[in-house]
Amino acid sequence: MNHHPPSRRAFLGASGALATVLTLGLPDLAQAQSPIDQLRILCSGPAGSIPDIVARRIAEQLTSHYPRGVVVDNRPGAAGQIAVTALKSAPADGATVLLAQGAIATVYPYLYAKLAYDPFVDLQPVSLAAEMTLGLAVGPAVPDSVITVRDLAEWMRRNPKAANVGSPGTGTLPHLLEELLFREANVPWQHVVYAGGPPAMVDLLGGQIAALVLPEGLLRQHRASGRLRVLATSGAQRSTYLPDVATLVEQGYPDLVVREWFSFFMSGRVAAATVDGASQALRGAIARPELAAAFAESGMVAASSTPATLAARIATEQRYWAPVIRATGVRAE
Repeated sequence: MNHHPPSRRAFLGASGALATVLTLGLPDLAQAQSPIDQLRILCSGPAGSIPDIVARRIAEQLTSHYPRGVVVDNRPGAAGQIAVTALKSAPADGATVLLAQGAIATVYPYLYAKLAYDPFVDLQPVSLAAEMTLGLAVGPAVPDSVITVRDLAEWMRRNPKAANVGSPGTGTLPHLLEELLFREANVPWQHVVYAGGPPAMVDLLGGQIAALVLPEGLLRQHRASGRLRVLATSGAQRSTYLPDVATLVEQGYPDLVVREWFSFFMSGRVAAATVDGASQALRGAIARPELAAAFAESGMVAASSTPATLAARIATEQRYWAPVIRATGVRAE
């Protein structure tokens, strides 16, 4: 597909630098009723998934803003393309938003030879919603003496036939982080693809694969029980939830900072003023402390943004991921 620079309408107003997101001083949602009586949140994940948790927790905080409440409409599958297609066909009145992984705008345009949407035309950034750090975990197939990334790399060199590393899918951020890490470490490895995180976790705990990258919230319970070890996390700083685990940056990989994040989008046909109003309502909901507490249960951090700040982040990550995907040769159908 043809890729256009992120200067289309959906990305107007984006600055090159990522600004600090301010969520204070917003009007109380109950006092700022929307002209839209009901909001529909299209969700790219199935019921019970991380995107679904994000969508439903934020919907709970938005109910006072819409007279007839907020409805979460799950449209999983095809790497978010089913949900984006539903967004494209919805009326351009601002009554429908999409909650999806940021990868639909930052990674998938370069990963897929053909998409059902043009991210530069069909998606307008509205607000960030949540972020989560990834963790590199090893299971019982790897000796207890392996406690750092360097240890793992050395073990993989000595045991190339056992260097099986799982991911929740080709082209997912966990998979791309694995590609980057093991290329930089210059170690042999075999990628084992699973249909999501849960089956990959089963095989890690059972010793069928040696290592796995997943969002840290999915690793904490099994780490606490001693069934797996987390060797590194992928944030710029140590995780709030796993503060005793060193980052990849600390372990000698300064460029490997990867965070999974979720955000709201509107159709490219929606008026900018309507997008701004929705963003303000969402930022007010995301700033509420009860949402932060709910997200913490899943290892997530609540995060919000203006449309322009989110557009800037998308443009920055596109510049990061496009050459990475070309260099690794990873493609998805």
